[in-house]
Amino acid sequence: MRVHGDAGTPTLIYLPGLHGDWTLIGRFRKALKQRVRFVEVTYPRTLEWSLEDYAAGVEAALADRGINRGWVLAESFSSSVAWRLVSRKNFRIDGLVLAGGFVQHPMIWAVRYAEWFCGAISLTALVRILFGYARLARWRHRNSPEMIEGLNEFLARRTRLDQEAAKHRLHLLTKNDPRNIANQAQVPIYAVTGLVDPIVPWVFVRRWLKKNCRDLRDYQVITLSDHNVLGNAAEKSAEQVLKWMMVVS
Repeated sequence: MRVHGDAGTPTLIYLPGLHGDWTLIGRFRKALKQRVRFVEVTYPRTLEWSLEDYAAGVEAALADRGINRGWVLAESFSSSVAWRLVSRKNFRIDGLVLAGGFVQHPMIWAVRYAEWFCGAISLTALVRILFGYARLARWRHRNSPEMIEGLNEFLARRTRLDQEAAKHRLHLLTKNDPRNIANQAQVPIYAVTGLVDPIVPWVFVRRWLKKNCRDLRDYQVITLSDHNVLGNAAEKSAEQVLKWMMVVS
């Protein structure tokens, strides 16, 4: 865990996607312009933790830094961790923002396939795929040093154990159904997503939340973005989150 910004400003805690670290959040952090205290989390490469363990680990790390309340920004996989934080009620959540997130994943069969694929593909092949993604991302974000630095760190962190940890996280999603938690949540819920998102089809997520989550306050779809909405639409995503937090200068 690392903390950026003044403790006198509102706290925003970033929980990462399936990759499990802060390597792709640099551009979003810059877009916040130090208007909040921004807390970044990297998960251990564990093959044992449950979602409850993830939530407990986040709580313990925050407590070690004297942070006992704040907004939670949960990206993709971490929306499942965030729902556990909501249900545990140990950490005071001022607002929960789902970024490319969900309640129960709308296509569990696809998550099961992704789990199988993650275990079946060799690390060499996976790294080649990721390097192809990185080349495209470097060109797309060629004017963002924060994003380039994060991409380099992202590639450096991809190991066989990291791959196994991602497979384990996918397995946790196949068995996770926090719909009762979301239905009874007593914290303000917000969501932001990219228009083109084949990984988490937002149409189904938004429909369920609007019908079943009484504390859903807003759901924004950013047109020129995809699943990685915090990275590829960092400025728009940051301004939207800050508006929800009411700290836009």
